[in-house]
Amino acid sequence: MTFSIHGLAVARGIAIGRAVLVASSRVDVAHYFIQPDQVGAEIDRLRQARDAVIEELTRLQHELTAEAPPELGALLDVHLMLLEDETLATGVKHWIETRLYNAEWALSSQMEVIGRQFDEMEDAYLRERKSDLEQVTERVLHFLKGGNSPVVRIKPQTRPQQELQLGDTLDVPLVLVAHDVSPADMLQFKQSVFTGFVTDVGGKTSHTAIVARSLDIPAVVGARSASQLIRQDDWIIIDGDAGVVIVDPSPIILAEYGFKQRQGDLERERLTRLRHTPSVTLDGQKIELLANIEMPEDASAALLVGAVGVGLFRSEFLFMGRQGNLPDEEEQYQQYRLAVEGMKGLPVTIRTVDVGADKPLDEARHDAAHLNPALGLRAIRWSLADPEMFLTQLRAILRAAALGKVNLLVPMLAHASEIHQTLALVKQAQLDLDARGVAHGPVQLGAMIEIPAAALSLKLFLKHFDYLSIGTNDLIQYTLAIDRADESVAHLYDPLHPAVLRLVADTIAEGAAQGKSVSVCGEMAGDVSMTRLLLGMGLKSFSMHPSQVLQVKQQILRSDAAKLKAFAQQVLESDDPSSLMTN
Repeated sequence: MTFSIHGLAVARGIAIGRAVLVASSRVDVAHYFIQPDQVGAEIDRLRQARDAVIEELTRLQHELTAEAPPELGALLDVHLMLLEDETLATGVKHWIETRLYNAEWALSSQMEVIGRQFDEMEDAYLRERKSDLEQVTERVLHFLKGGNSPVVRIKPQTRPQQELQLGDTLDVPLVLVAHDVSPADMLQFKQSVFTGFVTDVGGKTSHTAIVARSLDIPAVVGARSASQLIRQDDWIIIDGDAGVVIVDPSPIILAEYGFKQRQGDLERERLTRLRHTPSVTLDGQKIELLANIEMPEDASAALLVGAVGVGLFRSEFLFMGRQGNLPDEEEQYQQYRLAVEGMKGLPVTIRTVDVGADKPLDEARHDAAHLNPALGLRAIRWSLADPEMFLTQLRAILRAAALGKVNLLVPMLAHASEIHQTLALVKQAQLDLDARGVAHGPVQLGAMIEIPAAALSLKLFLKHFDYLSIGTNDLIQYTLAIDRADESVAHLYDPLHPAVLRLVADTIAEGAAQGKSVSVCGEMAGDVSMTRLLLGMGLKSFSMHPSQVLQVKQQILRSDAAKLKAFAQQVLESDDPSSLMTN
């Protein structure tokens, strides 16, 4: 039966494929296809892992003392029984043989299928045995993860959507369905087999959503119970434009969305013709279009769309998911070097590490976080609390600046004391490199304006920094007291709130008055519906995800910035700016 689930549209486009459900605790399980001649070896690898877990549990049983609670022995019996159950073994083998899933993926898929059966059991005791299934699955996955079997990672050979039939079982597109996916985990899906994704939680400008856009695949977040309603292998359609997920679509609906998908592909192809066109308004104003990137390899995507530099390199993704083993100076330098060289002489703005809130370094630290991490030890506060770590990053950035034009951007500053400490540490990093005789280059120093206190202290900031970059995502969050990762208050997250617009406009105006560059690097910069307003405010530097550059450029080429000043002023003076934006 066809039904739809509504969420928040965060990455545009249409994706059609079969659902792959991934439990949040196992989101790091590898998903790749094996080749047909590897089926036997993959089944053997799975069998060896299962046997290793059985041996481990059996040994634990034998080591139980007489004083041990009888329930413990019974629990081990249940786990052993689940491991030896043919339903689990046969099902996993089926995924490997018919779908060419790797062992980890096949095991996770079958666990989801059996887990649903437990959920539907009337007996409460039996329903609770699902947790035992999850625990033994985790043990097997642990052993599989430690294996060194060679694999060949290949992408599915997708066919035109009009040829897809609901009975297809192989070589069809796949979409990811999960309760949540962390930003670090999202990065693992680049170059993956997934053509779209859906999550139960998340806001439109949560960092998970931002990274989703970096994948340039359709995505819907905040879909509440999607991971409970959608079953493993269901056919689903992700409408990233409307924020709708359609489950078990009829052939007619499938054909209709297949047509929409092809139309979207044609439109993107037409936009590529603009990549070498200078970004100039109708009245002759040159507008700088920069790219936001997460990893050095993203530089190629920035060049491909004609970005004139990187306006935001989110360095925190080099730090995340490392379980406390932070990258040293040399590792960071090599990554920054790749980004600088990848941009082929164009400027690269590297933001110092911005962790905390919805970007924890790892799950252990996240679980132990303060009650309100968005207001706690994050971004520059975290860096200043660990000067040695901060100096390590600063030295790596300064070394990369010897290879090309590098700008250094500091997030979440609010106090004069933080500014002075930051500048002192930059100077210290330069002295450290001089003392070691290591080459380094000059950098332009910039501050992010993402806290209302900073937006109301512009003269102080412009006194010490060469440029400003407005982080609209956090600026909106802190101005309106909205957790941007919380879908329950997502409807209150409003970039067109009069207070937000006033802070943005004042920052742009003050920068122009003092002859210093101001850019917008938040999601507002890549939102085509906001382009005319920002141009009218006098913004001349936009930084966004590469996939958004050409759409924004098209809007700029059609705009007269001088004439838009009156429109922008009208919006700023309105009590209901959104009503004017639709005209």
